[in-house]
Amino acid sequence: MDEKLWNQRKQSAADWFRQLRDALCARLESLEPEGAVFERKAWQRKDHAGDGSEDLGGGEMSMLHGQAFEKAGVHISTVYGVFSEEFRKQVAGAEDDPRFWAGGISVIIHPTNPNAPTAHMNTRMVVTTKGWFGGGGDLTPMLDAARTPDHQDTVDFHAAYKAACDKHDSDYYPRFKEQCDKYFFLPHRNETRGTGGIFYDHLDSGDWDADFAFTQDVGRAFVDIYPEIAKRRIDLPYDEAMRHEQMQRRGRYVEFNLLYDRGTMFGLKTGGNVESILSSMPPTVMWK
Repeated sequence: MDEKLWNQRKQSAADWFRQLRDALCARLESLEPEGAVFERKAWQRKDHAGDGSEDLGGGEMSMLHGQAFEKAGVHISTVYGVFSEEFRKQVAGAEDDPRFWAGGISVIIHPTNPNAPTAHMNTRMVVTTKGWFGGGGDLTPMLDAARTPDHQDTVDFHAAYKAACDKHDSDYYPRFKEQCDKYFFLPHRNETRGTGGIFYDHLDSGDWDADFAFTQDVGRAFVDIYPEIAKRRIDLPYDEAMRHEQMQRRGRYVEFNLLYDRGTMFGLKTGGNVESILSSMPPTVMWK
C-alpha cells in the first residue's frame, strides 16, 4: 500500500463523515418544535491498560432528546490500532497483519410519534492490508399498517436510494437491496426488521474515488429523504394502542442489534465507546 496516498484517503473520508454529521444534525434540529439540539461528547478509545496512554483514536457522540425525536444519535469515529488475535481472523486482510484503521458515521433515530418510522444509516471506510467501504440505510416502520412495500414512506425511501445507486451502477440497487433484506432479518422471529433499504460491505471496485463518491451519495440520500418522511409524520395524532405497538416493535429492534448487528460487534470487540455503541437502543421498549 502507498502509505501517503492512503493517509490522504483516510483524511478525506474522516472529513466527509464529519460534514455529513453536521448536515444531518441540522436537518433534524430544524424539525424540533421547541428548539432541542444535539449534545456532543468526545471520547477516546482506550488501550489495553485502560489508561489512555496510547493514541488509538476516538470519536464524537451527538445525542438529541427532543419532542419530535425521542432519541436520536449521530456519531462519528476514527479508530486505529491492532485487532485482537481472535477478531483479526474475521476481518479481510487482517489475519497476517492485524493493524487497522476505521472511520465512519453511525445514525439511529427513534421518533416519538408511532406514525414516524425509526431509521438507521451508517457508512464507513475500513483499512487493513486492504481497503473498502461499507454501510447503507434502512427504514423500520413502527406500525404494522406501514410495514408494507407500497406504503408511501417506504416507496420514497427506496426511491431515494435507487436514485443514489443508479448514478454509479445500475446493478447496485437490486444487489444492495437484496443484501439489506437478508442482513436485517431476525431468524428467531422469521421476520425482517423493517421495510429495508440498501446494505453493502467490502466495496472495493478497484476505483477508490468512485467507491468514495458512491458512499457519499448514500449519506446524502439519507439526509435528503429521511427528514422529509419524518416531517410529514411527527405531528400526526396517535393513541395509546399505537404507542403500545411502537414499544413492541422497538423490542424487535433491540433483539436485532444485540444478537446480529455487525457494527455493534465490531465496536465492542475493538475497544469502542460502549455508550456510543449502545446508544442505538430505543429509550423505551416492551416485550409481550
